[in-house]
Amino acid sequence: MRRDGRVANSLLALLSRDWAGVLVALLVVGVGGALMGLGPTWAVTLGGVLLAFGVLLLSGAVRHRVLVARRAAARPVPGKLVEVGRHRMHVLAEGDAGAGPTVVWMPGGHAPGEEFHRLHTMMAARTRSVLVDRFGTGWSDVGPFPRTTAAEAEELVAALEGAGERAPYVFVGHSFGGLLVANTARRRPDLVAALVLLDPTPLEVIAFGPPNRLVAGMRRRFLLTAVRHSFGVHRGRGDCRTGGHCAAASIFAELSASGLAGAGWDTVVYDGDLGDLPLVLVIPRDLTGGETVLGAARDAAEAERIGRFYLRARTRYLAASTAARVVYAPDGTGHDFPQEEPEFVVDVVGELVRELRAVSP
Repeated sequence: MRRDGRVANSLLALLSRDWAGVLVALLVVGVGGALMGLGPTWAVTLGGVLLAFGVLLLSGAVRHRVLVARRAAARPVPGKLVEVGRHRMHVLAEGDAGAGPTVVWMPGGHAPGEEFHRLHTMMAARTRSVLVDRFGTGWSDVGPFPRTTAAEAEELVAALEGAGERAPYVFVGHSFGGLLVANTARRRPDLVAALVLLDPTPLEVIAFGPPNRLVAGMRRRFLLTAVRHSFGVHRGRGDCRTGGHCAAASIFAELSASGLAGAGWDTVVYDGDLGDLPLVLVIPRDLTGGETVLGAARDAAEAERIGRFYLRARTRYLAASTAARVVYAPDGTGHDFPQEEPEFVVDVVGELVRELRAVSP
């Protein structure tokens, strides 16, 4: 890793700690106090401004620590905290596996497993269902930096083993979570009965696609949110820790052409990589909700090309396995169909589980 990458990840690791804001505020207060003690008018004035600003930052940082502690106390851990390396990962497993297999869910973005809690609860009535919080999310520790898809694939397997869950698994992943579970299956095919990929992220759209303002701005937004939270500026009632935003900012560095240049070989799942593993690719038929990517077009001809590119890229994972098939999401739904049509998703996964049980009772 280049030196600038090491520095960036060291800073992210520091910012991910919920006490980082207190440390920065005390540093500003100390510099302000030192300047005021120098004597000259300009130093006293500048020192006073810095001292006041540092006190303001400190009050926000203390507020942040109080809110983090308060929300942690109000949300007891629902599952198990298992050791993965020197950190703890949260695994929530419910339902009876019976004849197997066990279903493991992975939501998109860098969201906690709780994002798919409704799907998990519905599936747990049919078979064993598992939610895992990646490091930095949910009830898991922040974990080490940098965050990478390759590392998270290994950590997912370690967390399941540490929690005492038994293979084979049906991994179900949405968007960036689909890329992660496909990676896991490529690395540990012995543990996987099948994959269900819910409009997974194809790396072609990052490496070769048109400029995408949404993806390009993700990392910056995560960083800004982490800084805001460090100094007590919280919005909404979600997870107020800084760790999740820093972890997402770290792993989303892969989602750029330059990021993939360094991580592509470890991240990509290419043609034939999954052998004859049963794979169900669930995708929308059209670009409903895709105004962001189509908005990059300069004219109608380019808009047509962009639409064709994204629709073809969506089917890319079918080439990863000789036993792959496509299922289309309900009409009118877009990329977020797992939240829009949870019953449909659970039915698709449930049908696959029944097929697997019939083949391997």
